[in-house]
Amino acid sequence: MQMPQPDPAILGRKARLVARLSQVLPEAALIQDPSQTRAYECDALTAYRCAPLLVVLPASTEEVAAVLRICHEEGVPVVPRGSGTSLAGGALPTADSVVLGVARMNAVLEVDFDNRFIRVQSGRTNLSVTGAVEEEGFFYAPDPSSQLACAIAGNVAMNSGGAHCLKYGVTTNNLMGVTMVLMDGTVVEIGGAHLDAGGLDLLGVICGSEGQLGVVTEATLRILHKPEGARPVLMGFDSSEVAGACVSDIIKAGVLPVAIEFMDRPCIRACEAFAHAGYPDCEALLIVEVEGSEAEIAQQLGLIEAIARRHGPVEFREARDPEEAGRIWLGRKSAFGAMGQINDYMCLDGTIPVSALPMVLRRIGELSQDYGLEVANVFHAGDGNMHPLILFDANTPGQLEQCEALGAAILKLCVEAGGCLTGEHGVGIEKRDLMLHQYSRGDLEAQLDVKDVFDPLWLLNPAKVFPLEVTASRRLGRLAAE
Repeated sequence: MQMPQPDPAILGRKARLVARLSQVLPEAALIQDPSQTRAYECDALTAYRCAPLLVVLPASTEEVAAVLRICHEEGVPVVPRGSGTSLAGGALPTADSVVLGVARMNAVLEVDFDNRFIRVQSGRTNLSVTGAVEEEGFFYAPDPSSQLACAIAGNVAMNSGGAHCLKYGVTTNNLMGVTMVLMDGTVVEIGGAHLDAGGLDLLGVICGSEGQLGVVTEATLRILHKPEGARPVLMGFDSSEVAGACVSDIIKAGVLPVAIEFMDRPCIRACEAFAHAGYPDCEALLIVEVEGSEAEIAQQLGLIEAIARRHGPVEFREARDPEEAGRIWLGRKSAFGAMGQINDYMCLDGTIPVSALPMVLRRIGELSQDYGLEVANVFHAGDGNMHPLILFDANTPGQLEQCEALGAAILKLCVEAGGCLTGEHGVGIEKRDLMLHQYSRGDLEAQLDVKDVFDPLWLLNPAKVFPLEVTASRRLGRLAAE
């Protein structure tokens, strides 16, 4: 059987790019061998794969600017990549693109404890930001489940949150400034180590823009004093709806825990088998953590227990020491890995009003039965950030497509309940074609107007976020105008 021959035009473009990029990057920072570029063919949404043309790993803002300038002049698309932990296909390459990874850009550039900020290169991992300041009694608040591996670049791109975002907010609430390189190589500074600047909130536009506007190379982040103390409680309930109602009542009562996490029976069962955390045999459990002085902790937990008792918990367990607190969190922190041991799954992140939790959990159960696929729920209940895990067998023909159809139905349900398509994973390619369910065509056109300003040739992170029918229509309109 004769193997297909590579396209001479693509080979020529690749050779020209390699020649030019070799002048601005060290040899080790330029990956062109197909056996090595394959490592970048997907991110954590592994259902879709496409090897890029080239991969570059710059080590500084100056090198990023040089790479983007060359790609801009050559008309080559660029896909920015942090650590590749995106669950929405946010770093999926196209065959004609250059992947620009920031993994080598991981330095701490400045720490100011008096003014409570740290400036880092964007390839630094989330957890290592806290690692750089914790000896002085500080921490960086956003804590995605992938915080051991995920990069600040990806956190900024997707506006990531985590278990403790209920009290401390998501990335946008802890991001003070960025250094960003535009597609033509222009370096811009936005925000910084000061109070909010006047004028347009460009930092708010960039955080959550999914690599559509520029490549963030440095970030100035707010750091906080560690609390005096913290204590979690675990509550078990005989139904997911009752657990959801308890969450809603805690929030309505004006109590602000640092975290409220939810797990249902399929997830509890998997986590127990994986981590042996000692969770109760129940249909749903909540982990609620509060912090402050001993008096503050006691006062908050007293209110929370009184609310929980009204919902008839099958168990209410307060951590008595740090070891027991660690065991309460152990299963939750292990949830995604535990589920991965028993099945393939797709993880969603639709967000809903907390008051809608009981109804949405009931409807997810009904949709699970309709589509014939099991759904495990584990999520940040305090701010309504759902994480349904749809279990399927990737080796059974048709099950991936069935899983995607169920996922779309669940995300549409979140929007119809008054929420949105994504809380922290981003749109990427996973939710791209659902955007018209949340936004009107006019809304999307306005967003594309912003992209036009930052990336007029549409070379950054192509085929993401915006429905293909909208971008195709836009391109046709531009061609007609020309």
